[in-house]
Amino acid sequence: MKYTLVSVPALGQKQNALLNITNKLKPYADIGTLDALVVLSDELGKHDSSFESAVNKTADVLSSLVKGQPDALVQDYLLVNDKTIDQYISTFQWNSMKYRTDRSLQEITQTLIQEMTSMDSVIKNKTNIYTQNKTALQSLQRKQTGNLSVKSLNGIVKKENCILKSEYITTVFVAVPKSLYKHWNNTYERLASMVVPRTSVKIAEDGEYGLFAVAVFKRALDEFSHKAREEKFVVRDFKFDEDALKKQQKELEETQAIEREQLAELVRLARTNFGEMFACWAHLKALRIFVESVLRYGLPPDFTSVSIASQAKSEAKVDQALVEQYGHLGGVHGMNGKRAATEHNEELLDHELQSVNSTTYRPYVQFQLDFDLERR
Repeated sequence: MKYTLVSVPALGQKQNALLNITNKLKPYADIGTLDALVVLSDELGKHDSSFESAVNKTADVLSSLVKGQPDALVQDYLLVNDKTIDQYISTFQWNSMKYRTDRSLQEITQTLIQEMTSMDSVIKNKTNIYTQNKTALQSLQRKQTGNLSVKSLNGIVKKENCILKSEYITTVFVAVPKSLYKHWNNTYERLASMVVPRTSVKIAEDGEYGLFAVAVFKRALDEFSHKAREEKFVVRDFKFDEDALKKQQKELEETQAIEREQLAELVRLARTNFGEMFACWAHLKALRIFVESVLRYGLPPDFTSVSIASQAKSEAKVDQALVEQYGHLGGVHGMNGKRAATEHNEELLDHELQSVNSTTYRPYVQFQLDFDLERR
């Protein structure tokens, strides 16, 4: 949903401005100089973009985690103060307990920046830790579920398949594609100068590969491995260990437990931080509205700020209605509006309204808050 944030002069009658869709911003005791406001206006625009990026990244993290859980709706997790996005925006009130209005605008801005930066950093760090552990878990799972070229050979290779007590000879295990069985049998003895003849034995097979054991002199092992890879045979790095299967299963179970714990923690943290970060972003938007309104309409502050939620198909109508109502404010559009009103020339007024709509300029303060809940 895209929310249009608009501020217009109240002319002493805020309750009548833009019907009754009002979200009033508190006046600040320390507004500062004009130069300071201009500088702050530029800074707020830059921070607005970074805040939007941080909020969307956190929402994406939460969405990706929740979608993997049964019977979970992403919308139930993307809440702000236990309210939906629509409810929070439509009932927005400045949090004067957290962002005291007796402080300067610059101080409030810095508080918002520090909070957003801190929360964004926590989410990034926790996400990286979880991702690393998730990758480790997937690697362990692949060892159990992959084909014979990648999966663990513990439990597949038996003690009797191995030469364990020879000082000079060792057993090499090679995964051979099924299509290359004949080629393997014809060439394995010539892959190195010291391969024990007629020792190739197939000990396992899956849908893609067969696992062969072959006896090779240890001094020729590197040569054999190199030549085997050139022939598209996969030499497996494996040493027989009777306890390896138990160790592997224990490692998998421990990693799974850690992954589940980190997942639950990250979901809880992302859910909490999303609400805080979105509220922080909304307050920065409110601050932008206030600063731009003071710069546009002057002192003392006398304006009303509202949020308008509209579907994409209605945006043009909303914009047209606002321009028709407030196109007379300031700038060349305001001058033209006055002249048109004076001359009572309806055709000229229509032309001017079309001209206003054809540019990004508006004679009133307007910003967009665009958060796409539907794509998550």
